[in-house]
Amino acid sequence: MLPFSLALQRTGGVDLAADAVVNLVGGAAPRLVLATLFVITAALGLFISNTATAVLMAPVALAIAKDLGASPYPFAMIVALAASAAFMTPISSPVNTLVVGPGQYSFGDFVKVGVPFTVIAAAVSVLLVPIFLPLH
Repeated sequence: MLPFSLALQRTGGVDLAADAVVNLVGGAAPRLVLATLFVITAALGLFISNTATAVLMAPVALAIAKDLGASPYPFAMIVALAASAAFMTPISSPVNTLVVGPGQYSFGDFVKVGVPFTVIAAAVSVLLVPIFLPLH
């Protein structure tokens, strides 16, 4: 995924994605932009590994911060936290996949527990990250 991420940066794909997010919520409060970035990153993490998600979304987050004239640190941290929020499916993380068989869990079990837990993680992240890593 690292070569793919570099290719996206060099071809303008990162700027395209960042512009789309900024056009969607750029005029909103910075916390809403962080929340949107969290949701996009967590949604992408449902389909690919959390490491690949972070590698793909980090440049987008940094470009968003640059477009908004904000510090890149809270945006990068939101991506790191959202990429780690792989709670909703058994395929989103190797750890989740390992416990499916021994725990006799179903896909629905991950959804029932993972969705509320991801919402809590998003709320706490969007609330606390700007306090510890100021936006400006």
